[in-house]
Amino acid sequence: MAKNTQLANATVNGQADDMATRLNNGYLRIYDGTQPATADTALGAQVLLAELRFNATAAPAASNGLLTFNAFTADSSANATGTATWFRALNSDGTTVVFDGNVGVTGSTSCLEMATVSIASGVQVSVTSFTHDVLNASSGL
Repeated sequence: MAKNTQLANATVNGQADDMATRLNNGYLRIYDGTQPATADTALGAQVLLAELRFNATAAPAASNGLLTFNAFTADSSANATGTATWFRALNSDGTTVVFDGNVGVTGSTSCLEMATVSIASGVQVSVTSFTHDVLNASSGL
């Protein structure tokens, strides 16, 4: 028989809220290249394009397992030039990875949405929308 796990709404909200707490004052690092196989996979040749910070409260309480992150302060000067393809979210120590996800333009179905994925060194980088859905996320594990 196939697995048929059904999580209670309180459970998925708890998972999402725990994730948001881990990201309070954390880092959002945007990269080019291929997203690693898992969030535990070390970086390879990917280039850090921009780094933004989560607010002291990264996101309000989840609703139906969905986190909609609070606005970020823009990165006033991108680290490098390239095409943003994925991100890595880390807690406030800047080393402990919480999760990775894909990047796309505003209106796409990507986790992290930006007005443009073309980033130029020294230019401001902003995020227009960032959500995480615990119910529809694959763990990669």
